Amino acid sequence: MAASFASVPTFSFVNSSRFPRKRFDFSCSKKTLDDVRSCSSGNNKQERGAFSSLKECALSLALSVGLIAAVPSISSPPDAYAVAANPAIPDVSVLISGPPIKDPGALLRYALPIDNKAIREVQKPLEDITDSLKIAGVKALDSVERNVRQASRSLQQGKTMIVAGFAESKKDHGNEMIEKLEAGMQDMLKIVEDRKRDAVAPKQKEILKYVGGIEEDMVDGFPYEVPEEYRNMPLLKGRASVDMKVKIKDNPNLEECVFRIVLDGYNAPVTAGNFVDLVERHFYDGMEIQRSDGFVVQTGDPEGPAEGFIDPSTEKTRTVPLEIMVTGKKTPFYGSTLEELGLYKAQVMLPFNAFGTMAMAREEFENDSGSSQVFWLLKESELTPSNSNILDGRYAVFGYVTDNEDFLADLKVGDVIESIQVVSGLENLANPSYKIAG
Repeated sequence: MAASFASVPTFSFVNSSRFPRKRFDFSCSKKTLDDVRSCSSGNNKQERGAFSSLKECALSLALSVGLIAAVPSISSPPDAYAVAANPAIPDVSVLISGPPIKDPGALLRYALPIDNKAIREVQKPLEDITDSLKIAGVKALDSVERNVRQASRSLQQGKTMIVAGFAESKKDHGNEMIEKLEAGMQDMLKIVEDRKRDAVAPKQKEILKYVGGIEEDMVDGFPYEVPEEYRNMPLLKGRASVDMKVKIKDNPNLEECVFRIVLDGYNAPVTAGNFVDLVERHFYDGMEIQRSDGFVVQTGDPEGPAEGFIDPSTEKTRTVPLEIMVTGKKTPFYGSTLEELGLYKAQVMLPFNAFGTMAMAREEFENDSGSSQVFWLLKESELTPSNSNILDGRYAVFGYVTDNEDFLADLKVGDVIESIQVVSGLENLANPSYKIAG
């Protein structure tokens, strides 16, 4: 019985050599070339927002029943899935909730191991542009202007502290990011002046990437030692980005899509390192989507009886421990859920807030049984609010889909992952076993 977040089917594993490694553009292509739509368009989000309210209510109720009865709440008929092992569900939901941060980029920025108040004061008003855009029409632009001017003032007032926070080896790059941020904010003010509302969100995303770059330049090396028992495993000591190209079947509107995923090794070095190592082995290339039920999209169960990745050097399934980083702690907890540790009020660094949160699947009663099966959360954070849901502290989050995440909802069982490619951060992978394997 395969390790899983919930029951998943078994599908054939296609030889990865069929898919060449190359860089893909960020687009989801339609079969009709005359009617191409961008992955970043809002159409899909609106469709998802209208997605069967009755189904969401039923799902929410099922989750609640699961909390009370302490039984798996999301399951399918045994004959529909080849491998069972439903998720472990807590008896009660007692973790503290708060206003959820839904944006994956913001979650990643706040998850960095830095303590620099000055850059956070720049970051916050730029993120608040999202709320400003909820105002109807061009009136939103006045609020956007206030956001940008506040961020600009904070940058000028705090620049000395920001520059002082850079790691010595990253100062040049950090200063370059500051210059790009300043230019980007001036561009945003010009957009506001020209009353081009539609140009605000793309520019906001661009300048927030500069903010994220500045913050990453404040991290000086890897901030802690991984426990000795996991020290020789593949470890991602930092961050990496991957592009996952998926071939969409039986969808007249969408033929293929490339998802950008940022993997966070600062908060989950073992889990993220394991995944990057498998990506470099082409483990997922040619594999099918094995679950898509409106709650999660899941893949990673190889063909045959194996429960995960079989390490050729040992001929055994390679597993990783449950790995949870908590706010205020310097190192992750390993092998236990927060509930088992009695940390009911603890705040996880990587919460299940964002649409497209990526986590490691595992067997119900085996915390350290994760291997190759991964899943992406599809529910909005209203149904899974931060630190008061059935997932935080029980499954190891190790990344977020940051581009084209809305199109995860279009994936169906049988759609094919043509390739997953590391596009940045591979140098942060320590102990890569794929090199040993040749």
